[in-house]
Amino acid sequence: MPRVSRGIAFLTAAVVASAPAIAWEPTKPVEIVVAAGAGGASDQMARMMQAAVQKNNLMKQPLVVSLKGGASGAEALIYMKSSEGDPNKVLIAYSLIYMLPLSAKIPFNWRDLTPVAVVAMDQFVLWTNAAGPKSVKDFISAAKASPTPFKMGGTGSKREDHVLTVFMEKRTGAKFSYLPYKSGGEAATQLVGNHTEANVNNPSENLEVWRAGQVRALCVFDKERIAYKNNVTETQSWHDIPTCKEEGLDVQYLMLRAMFLPGKVTAEQAAFYLDLFEKVTRTTEYKEYMEKQALKPVFLKGREMMKFLEEDDALNKALMIEADFVAK
Repeated sequence: MPRVSRGIAFLTAAVVASAPAIAWEPTKPVEIVVAAGAGGASDQMARMMQAAVQKNNLMKQPLVVSLKGGASGAEALIYMKSSEGDPNKVLIAYSLIYMLPLSAKIPFNWRDLTPVAVVAMDQFVLWTNAAGPKSVKDFISAAKASPTPFKMGGTGSKREDHVLTVFMEKRTGAKFSYLPYKSGGEAATQLVGNHTEANVNNPSENLEVWRAGQVRALCVFDKERIAYKNNVTETQSWHDIPTCKEEGLDVQYLMLRAMFLPGKVTAEQAAFYLDLFEKVTRTTEYKEYMEKQALKPVFLKGREMMKFLEEDDALNKALMIEADFVAK
């Protein structure tokens, strides 16, 4: 990617952060693009934002959710890249923006787009069927003793779920067969039906089946426990889930949830969306969603966002290289 692209992205983000007033607003419906299938964490977050914008009258035009999960999410990335200058499309992005171009060699770089804001961080949890192992130690022992590799469900191939599976193999010596599905919702369904032994879904993707007592949360892949202490199930809160490190599995990973516009939009257009999504993070819908889905609330913009993106990009690239997922 030419250096000029980095410069343009950085300049745009800086201008967005310092824009003093909103001088532009959409005159037709705005498409919030989801690079995944129905029912997954990105779809759920997009619909929360859609509801927050509508209920709080944050925008005159409607916000319409558009699912473009084809080709493991490449459909959405190429769609956004090809929409240069169109201020009526906004991508809800996650680590796919770093990983997919490396694993599939698609002609995309997040610097082609216009960064607006990081609006949350997503964690990952090791889940088993409720009838399965009751602890990380028991799960690893069972996986090691199994004559065939344990089936691990996930969203997409050579992405964050798959990377976590590979690192579990490396840290434990157990063997797993990774099965990619179209969404976290489908991965949850497969686990409930005992078609897989485990998954590493985001909390939101397994929320309902956890509440229904159909799956068990063994540990969270973070350096600290999830903050929320209100009971989600009859007996457990998100905070009751131990970290994987506490359980002897030292693997950690956090995933961004960020908003991007196509490239070559104006500073005024980018400023409108920065203001919009900052307002969204102040709504009751956002705050309740953060707790219900066990997301980490955060809001990064301008230079702070660009610094985070560069560092997160480097981290994800290093993980992909170590997992041998980079296309030759």
